[in-house]
Amino acid sequence: MKHLQSALTASIILYASSASAFDPDDLKALKDTNSCVRCDLREADLSGAELMYANLFRTNLSGANLAGASLEGAVLFNANLSGATLKGSNLSGTKLKGAIL
Repeated sequence: MKHLQSALTASIILYASSASAFDPDDLKALKDTNSCVRCDLREADLSGAELMYANLFRTNLSGANLAGASLEGAVLFNANLSGATLKGSNLSGTKLKGAIL
């Protein structure tokens, strides 16, 4: 019984930690195409990233590190940026209508 309880606890911890991480395929798509619509980039490290004019419509960037990122002209309509680090990032001309900050 004790082993079953330990296994269940470990499974719950693994599930919870994977549920809060970004999707690596979404991150690759963003890097390859400068576009990632409705993507899961929660807690991704995008510090210093060159994302000028990127299309991030409805993308989940909650908790992401965007410190020092270049986001000039990026489309972030309806994106979730709650808890994201934006210190030193350039948001000039960024489209933020409906975004959660």
